[in-house]
Amino acid sequence: MQSKNDFTQGSIPQAVMRLALPMIGAQIINALYSVVDKMYIGRLPDIGADALAGVGITFPFIMIVSAFAMLAGMGGAPLCSIARGEGDIDGAEKIMGCSMAFLLALGVGVTVLSLAIKGPALYWFGATPEIYAYADQYISIYLLGSLFVMMTLGMNPFINSQGFSRTGMITVALGAVINIILDPVFMFALGMGVRGAALATILSQAASALWVVAFLRGKQCILRLRREYIRLDKAIIGRVAALGASTCTMNITESIVSIACNQTLSIFGDKTYLSVMTVISSVRQVLMMPVSGFGQGMQPVMGFNYGAKRYDRVRHCFRFTTVVSAVYASCVCLATLLFPEFFIRLFNADPALVEAGVPALRLYFCLFFMLSLQMAGQYSFVALGKSRQATFFSLLRKAFIVAPMALLLPRFTSLGVMGVFAAEPISDFVGSTACFVTFLLTVWPALKKEESLEA
Repeated sequence: MQSKNDFTQGSIPQAVMRLALPMIGAQIINALYSVVDKMYIGRLPDIGADALAGVGITFPFIMIVSAFAMLAGMGGAPLCSIARGEGDIDGAEKIMGCSMAFLLALGVGVTVLSLAIKGPALYWFGATPEIYAYADQYISIYLLGSLFVMMTLGMNPFINSQGFSRTGMITVALGAVINIILDPVFMFALGMGVRGAALATILSQAASALWVVAFLRGKQCILRLRREYIRLDKAIIGRVAALGASTCTMNITESIVSIACNQTLSIFGDKTYLSVMTVISSVRQVLMMPVSGFGQGMQPVMGFNYGAKRYDRVRHCFRFTTVVSAVYASCVCLATLLFPEFFIRLFNADPALVEAGVPALRLYFCLFFMLSLQMAGQYSFVALGKSRQATFFSLLRKAFIVAPMALLLPRFTSLGVMGVFAAEPISDFVGSTACFVTFLLTVWPALKKEESLEA
């Protein structure tokens, strides 16, 4: 099995695609958790639009849960790939075990703190009296099962990093199928409404979490989750947290952006625009999945070759992923500009929502093709263990550009409420260019130099 998943051999495009395609499938399926919930919620009789806006307000909580799961998972998994490339199997298993212990500790802390502050936090996130009840119903149940969510998101990368991307896809497919089945049963047949959507989500994530742990403890793995290694180690946690901070920061800044946007929309728009932002965020979540999948498919291949000092293959991996991601992102950009109404009506056909949503969606996605450059650079920094650069560019695009622009543009320009949606393409251009150019000016020459020294 070690020989089978030796990424220093064979075609780089084939290796990346072999991992990326199942990961793209997994990412898209994973997005169905929230998207299917919102599609059902938007169709609740009489309350669909308000319930949709209420659930959208809970997005910062959901992203925070995801962020801390990624802190352990996306920090530990690339380190495992590098260690495996170096031939240090025991060290890689210690990293995985410590990451699991770290994840459990984070899960308990996040759950307790979030439940304690959820009441005032929802109003701070932009809830209005009309939609607060729906937001509270959804997030109260979701947080009770957040540990399952974190175990699935945080440990599945360790399956993917070993080259078992199809198994990783099964992880999320299992949960998604259960969620799709349970949603209409709980929401409509049992009359639970928004609460039913949340309950279906956490039960499906519990099933996925059990699958992940069972697989990682099985004999078919290269790296096994051994009980004796599931303990906190300060040195390993420091390395994991430093590298995982990039993806964690990316998700936390998504929460900050969501808060800034919702607060501004509440002032300059109305609850219709809160629903529009919920829909657009859901559309973006799905459409970003293939770009993210390509990046995650690249990481094990790039990290393994970096650990094995095959720098020529590292550069080849980066070039291939950049080109494929750019082609896809350009197609998405074109589709959203030409058929915006189609994407809006997937969630709700209310005429007021469609009328407000079409121009907002076009503006929001108009520079989406640039995001492929951000993701190529970002995932490469993580794959190579360069935590400082990865974290900085996570902060730059969202915390330093989108959030301030969402607050300032409606107040100091003639854009009004549309200024909130204009913040995203500005960030796509500035942040993506900065990340990609920095990689080419710093890491790329260093890889070429190391390659010449090895030769």
